[in-house]
Amino acid sequence: MLFNLAQLLRYRGLIQVLVARELKARYRGSVLGFFWSFFNPLLLLLVYTFVFTVIIPRGELVNLEPYAVFLFCGLLPWTWFSSSLSDGANVLIINGNLIKKVMFPAEILPIVAVLANMVHFLFGLPILGAFLVYYSVPLQLSELIWLPLVLAVQLILTLGLAMTLAALTVHFRDIKDLLANLLTLWFFATPIIYPMAILPSQGKVFMNLNPFAHLAISYQEILFYEGPFGHWKWLLALLGAGVGLFLLGYGLFDRLRDSFAEEV
Repeated sequence: MLFNLAQLLRYRGLIQVLVARELKARYRGSVLGFFWSFFNPLLLLLVYTFVFTVIIPRGELVNLEPYAVFLFCGLLPWTWFSSSLSDGANVLIINGNLIKKVMFPAEILPIVAVLANMVHFLFGLPILGAFLVYYSVPLQLSELIWLPLVLAVQLILTLGLAMTLAALTVHFRDIKDLLANLLTLWFFATPIIYPMAILPSQGKVFMNLNPFAHLAISYQEILFYEGPFGHWKWLLALLGAGVGLFLLGYGLFDRLRDSFAEEV
């Protein structure tokens, strides 16, 4: 396993080519093309903001202003996370023709799925930055320097989950249907549309077991809340857990790789 893991650096050129191909294929035939990478998060933000400010008022417990910025701080990384897991779970099945090639490194496919969605996330950051400027949300350099670490932790955690789901979905096709419902539950069980502060003590204990909750709170503390970044200990713990999950996910993938060609 360690030998195969070390070979990933040799495939960086192939990964770049496949990521570019995935991005081009996603918007092939559309009029706006890559501009959808900017419009999609903006439209998603407008929909959620309209729902939770006009249709379903938040009430006094969730009196956060500007609410659109608070929402976008968690919604944007969640879109990267959930899309990566959905795409990663199906990537081996969709690319069965590549899997059947003897020399093709199948492990790069879930990596490509995660990185392609990460590019969309990065395209959405200027939209978030524009909202921060428009609403005059103060940013501190001492907090912003933590942002690359948050991105790295999310990348490692997402890669580990995508590897695991990709390997298991080949053998258990029900996973992709269960995953859609699980992600819906996971979204509402994460402090994205509400702050963690409104939860009762028992709810906070449960929330601490949710790995993405710590990512969402980290983004919110860096980009929305004023004050020092106090969630760094949870973030470092999640980094360790993410590295462990990636190694476990890759180990499972490496163990099952010989059966992929038969199953797809």
